[in-house]
Amino acid sequence: MECEFPTVNADTDEIRQIFREVKRIAVIGLSPDPTKASHRVAKYLQEAGYTIIPVYPKGEEILGEKVYRSLAEIPGDVDMVDIFRKSAAVAPVVDACIARGDVKVVWMQAGIVNNEAAQKAKAHGMRVVQSRCAMVDHRELA
Repeated sequence: MECEFPTVNADTDEIRQIFREVKRIAVIGLSPDPTKASHRVAKYLQEAGYTIIPVYPKGEEILGEKVYRSLAEIPGDVDMVDIFRKSAAVAPVVDACIARGDVKVVWMQAGIVNNEAAQKAKAHGMRVVQSRCAMVDHRELA
């Protein structure tokens, strides 16, 4: 499969602003396994002061937070959705963000690019970050 290049992406100033503004981050694909990137990144963001909301198909609690099966189940506002899923799985996540109506940022982790979904999110007023690690960017920019 050909690698897609992000045609829609926030710049460093926008990323700084994202980290200043967001408070609640839903992490799609947050693994309970501490050796997985999703777990390490979410733990880092939690320790940096953000509220982490795990979205994962099994388990009851990850990083001391209640696990939800979908974005639709999460009560209260979600400022940012951090995606740890394959690029092909991003479109339904963006549709769920649009359906919620409160998501301000769609963040696709390093290696994850879906330009069509990114364009759709942007068209619905969301900021989009593709193929960047939230932990690395937070350390460098926030």
